[in-house]
Amino acid sequence: MQPAGSRKIELESLLAGRFDIPLGIREPVESERLLVGLPELDGLTGGLERGALTEVFGATSSGRTTFALRALAEATARGEICAWADTCDNLDPASAAAAGVDLDHLLWVRCGGDAERALASTDLLLQAGGFGMVVLDIAHLAERAAGRIPLVAWFRLRRAIENTPAILLLLSRTPQARQCASAVLEMRPRAAAWSGGLLREVRLAAASRKPVRRAEAFWRARAIG
Repeated sequence: MQPAGSRKIELESLLAGRFDIPLGIREPVESERLLVGLPELDGLTGGLERGALTEVFGATSSGRTTFALRALAEATARGEICAWADTCDNLDPASAAAAGVDLDHLLWVRCGGDAERALASTDLLLQAGGFGMVVLDIAHLAERAAGRIPLVAWFRLRRAIENTPAILLLLSRTPQARQCASAVLEMRPRAAAWSGGLLREVRLAAASRKPVRRAEAFWRARAIG
């Protein structure tokens, strides 16, 4: 197996050529938080914290992916390079583009259902530097497999993101990162609006589980397509 240091250097070289940016250089950013442009959620969270792991969890159709795409749209609109470590190859590029994500500023890492590969890829991306946001999507991983991810893996990612200008956003069905997450947001579906047999809009709820807040945010997401 290729040493981790060699893989990191190889990744930095590949990404620098792909995006024409100096990977590995951790540059200061204007703000320590990224507002995602959803007033209800920005009011609840204060924005996504840089240099920290934020976990967003919830059932299917709870709004977690919509939230992540909205955050990516904001980051790429600022010219930031972002990455999506996709454990189960679930990302739909067409939906991402429709949500406003600049795909020319997004690296999609497909991991074929391999959680270990997704974690290792995320670690390498964070170590390489140069990314404004890295999304690790394990939401479609079997719950038993997700539960087998050792706590040390989350500690490693937390250490990798510390003191950097990047945001690490973890998408999951149930909380996984535990004390390694600086913030934990729970998403829940509330209602759906249909017209002519087609889904037009979903109404969603969000609650901050870390730090714990009594208030909830209610928001809407329109169907794409």
